Amino acid sequence: MNTSILSKNIQEFITQNSSASITKLALQKNPFPEVDWILILNQIEAKSKAKDKLPTWFATADIVYPSKISVEQTSSEKTAAYKASLISGESLIDLTGGFGVDDYYFSKKFKTIAHCEINEDLSAIVKHNFEQLQVENCSFYANDSTNVLNNLNQKWDWMYIDPSRRNDAKGKVFMLKDCLPNVHDLLDFYFTKSDSILIKTAPLLDISAGLLELKSVKNIHIIALENEVKELLFEIHNQYSGKITLKTANILKDKIETFDFVLGDESDFPSYHLPQKYLYEPNSAIMKSGGFDEVSTIFKINKLHKHSHLYTSEELIDFPGRSFEIEKVIAYNKNDMKTSFLNQQANVTTRNFPDTVESIRKKWKIKSGGNIYSFFTTDKNDNKIVLICRKIT
Repeated sequence: MNTSILSKNIQEFITQNSSASITKLALQKNPFPEVDWILILNQIEAKSKAKDKLPTWFATADIVYPSKISVEQTSSEKTAAYKASLISGESLIDLTGGFGVDDYYFSKKFKTIAHCEINEDLSAIVKHNFEQLQVENCSFYANDSTNVLNNLNQKWDWMYIDPSRRNDAKGKVFMLKDCLPNVHDLLDFYFTKSDSILIKTAPLLDISAGLLELKSVKNIHIIALENEVKELLFEIHNQYSGKITLKTANILKDKIETFDFVLGDESDFPSYHLPQKYLYEPNSAIMKSGGFDEVSTIFKINKLHKHSHLYTSEELIDFPGRSFEIEKVIAYNKNDMKTSFLNQQANVTTRNFPDTVESIRKKWKIKSGGNIYSFFTTDKNDNKIVLICRKIT
């Protein structure tokens, strides 16, 4: 870690320019010739990335940032705080510590935590930052996590792992065995060090593929932030062999939408109906979970079609996603479309429909935006229909 950037004048300069254009700053003369200008610019750019994603770091004095890419790839504070709410205990070891955002929040739930990071410079940065953040119950190990586990030779209440894809795995289907550390091969070894393991994966991992590579999975958490899926968490417990529960969470500004269901529950038989008074579109976390039949049975609402993943009811319910009042239902044909949409403004969504949003807009000259929401979909009788709706806020 280069400590020269911690001088008072440079830190003040970084803070004052955290909203400035990096491109314009790069053309200026370095006001601190004793320190590499690129290093200072990188700190400014990384800090600007942290403003919304990591407000605690942004507001704390003398924080050192790694590359802007590391800041972009790290957990946000909101997802880290939610993740930490899921587990607790006396001790936790993080095998892939990174920039330490997750561990900052884990430190509030555990008596002691260990941060393993093979990159010595990044490990030093996190140790320094935790001192500024007044985290006192974390130990730091700049070494391969397998070596750390063997050297410490202790049992942990929880183990946390965020595997990263190997460079030679790019372009392949996402598999845990193509990541470092290789959880698939090391899982039995990990169980000798902890009976409870939380594994974070990228949202593009297919859940069924993850289940094929792992064992003893008890819960799968799907975390979305403002309706964008950010993380999958596989919660595994040594020797567990019961049913698997999928737990979805969509973190919004003023609330967290949650929806849980048991994978493969035989009682989930959805009901189907033509469009009624209200329409519901599940949030992205539910869409990722694949629990489409469970939405119908648990909320007691009807599906429009087996593959449409849109729901309807006569009575309005509190729903984890977007809710709409249906004003009109039209058949997808030339006459009805000309009457209702030609040269009009509307938000367009497709679900189980042969045409894309782009082709629909182009064909019927529909302008984007406005207060009308149109869903191009298929009903239970396999008819192509358009639902014209108003959003319920």
